[in-house]
Amino acid sequence: MSTLRRTGALVITSVLALGTTTVAQASSASTGNRAVARPMVSAHGWNSTQFDCLSRLWTKESNWNHRARNRSSGAYGIPQALPGGKMASAGRDWRTNPRTQIKWGLGYIKQRYGSPCRAWSHSLSRGWY
Repeated sequence: MSTLRRTGALVITSVLALGTTTVAQASSASTGNRAVARPMVSAHGWNSTQFDCLSRLWTKESNWNHRARNRSSGAYGIPQALPGGKMASAGRDWRTNPRTQIKWGLGYIKQRYGSPCRAWSHSLSRGWY
């Protein structure tokens, strides 16, 4: 981290990195992860409005980062499963495979809320889903 002093104000600049993943790579991955999710959402019988709700929800939760980890709670992945190991029911590669995380997350949403828009509504009212 570098610092720069000017006119009595301390300005701190840094490069944001996620492990060895730079911000640009993370952004590209989140776009790719959304593209993976779109047909999976359709396969659940949900329309583009439901996808938009899902996109807002998972942007809030993890920014679609399949390696996102909440340091205080331990929630992990795109859907922020707590504990992350729950996603093993969708595949052994749950730690590293966005498709596995999306599959688990969509099943969780369908079972618990019925739809992504209901999950998003719950998240807006309670701060979690």
